[in-house]
Amino acid sequence: MPVFNEANTAANVLEVVLARPEVGELVAVDDGSSDGTWEELQRLSASYSGRVRVMRHERNLGKGAALRTGFAAATGDIVLVQDADLEYDPGDYPRLLEPILRDAADAVFGSRFIGGSSHRVLYFWHSLGNRFLTLLSNMVTDLNLTDMECGYKVFRRDLLQKITIEEPRFGFEPEIVAKVARSGARIYEVSVAYYGRTYAEGKKINWKDGVSALRCIVKYGLLRRGKIVNRPSAAASLKS
Repeated sequence: MPVFNEANTAANVLEVVLARPEVGELVAVDDGSSDGTWEELQRLSASYSGRVRVMRHERNLGKGAALRTGFAAATGDIVLVQDADLEYDPGDYPRLLEPILRDAADAVFGSRFIGGSSHRVLYFWHSLGNRFLTLLSNMVTDLNLTDMECGYKVFRRDLLQKITIEEPRFGFEPEIVAKVARSGARIYEVSVAYYGRTYAEGKKINWKDGVSALRCIVKYGLLRRGKIVNRPSAAASLKS
């Protein structure tokens, strides 16, 4: 779980995530928060009897950097990325885990654009931008995803150990999709609910991250074809 300036939601997120029977451990990485989040995470960690491990970056490095730190620390066989704001519903864990647990998939990506799950109605241009980036990503990876940018992504840990995450910010999404696709891993996509936040409520992604995603699609989808760097790179580490 990458966390940045989420002092107001951290306690609620941890409570909801740890109530899920699928969760064996939660690795939370505070990415240089300045609003008391780190102190709140330390307090919460002491309350959950070893089920929560907290780590900290002294300065803000970005979501990708926080995930890289968390992935390296996770110990479970299955690793699930959970954002710290509950835009995504932990009630979807069974659906996300099912293809891996029945040994049909090595990675499962959520999608806000398929199925009948509920979605908060928000920004038209964000939605259009997400679909455009997904189209470009599919063109270079030869996948048929509907929502490359979805924050819910689940992996077998042995797959993650073959991949180095290089992007420090939101470029993580197109990077990991390109590298997982190139690995030959079995990929599934499932519908997830989405309760997006407005900028007033703390949403952090912006148009600059969209430009960065374009760069990452070209860099990892076209220019890096043919090789994956082997090195371990959390998210929630889950019981299998």
